[in-house]
Amino acid sequence: MNGRENPTLQLRLRPPEHRVSRKAIGHWTASAGVVWLVLISVQALVVSTADDPPSWLSVTLVLCCVLGPLHLLVMPQWRYRVHRWEVTGEAVYTQSGWLKQEWRIAPISRIQTVDVERGPLEQLFGLSRITVTTASAAGPLRISGLGHDRAVALADELTRTTQAVRGDAT
Repeated sequence: MNGRENPTLQLRLRPPEHRVSRKAIGHWTASAGVVWLVLISVQALVVSTADDPPSWLSVTLVLCCVLGPLHLLVMPQWRYRVHRWEVTGEAVYTQSGWLKQEWRIAPISRIQTVDVERGPLEQLFGLSRITVTTASAAGPLRISGLGHDRAVALADELTRTTQAVRGDAT
C-alpha cells in the first residue's frame, strides 16, 4: 500500500538515503574561501596602510587567519556527511546543515513547483540545486550540491510523480 491509497499514512522523519555529489565539498570550500579571503584582505589592507590602526583590528585579523583555514578544513567535510536527500513515491526527504541541522519531509501531494538553479560557482563545479516549493508555511525544501545531470533528472522525476498524484497541493 502506498501513500496515494492511504491518506492517513504517516510519514516519519528518517535519514534520507542519498548523499550529494562529492563535488559539493569543493564548492563549499571555494564559497567559504572567497568570504574568508575578502575578510582577511580588507583587514590586512587597513592594518598595513593606516597610520594608527585600532588594536582590535589586528586581533581580529589574527583570529581570522587562524579560524578561516580551520573552517575551510572542517565545514565542507562535515556538511558532506550531513547533507542527504531522497525521493519516494510518497515524499521528498532532505537533511542539511552542519552546525544547525535540519531534516524536512514534504509529501508529494503538497508539491507545487520544482526548480533547478545554478549559480556561477555551482556551474564551475558542475553542480545544481533543486528547490521544491510546497503548500507549507515552513517554506521550500532545497537540495544543494547535486550534479547538474542528476538535478535535471530528479526535477523531471518529481514533476512526473507530482502529476500522477491526486490532490490540489494545498
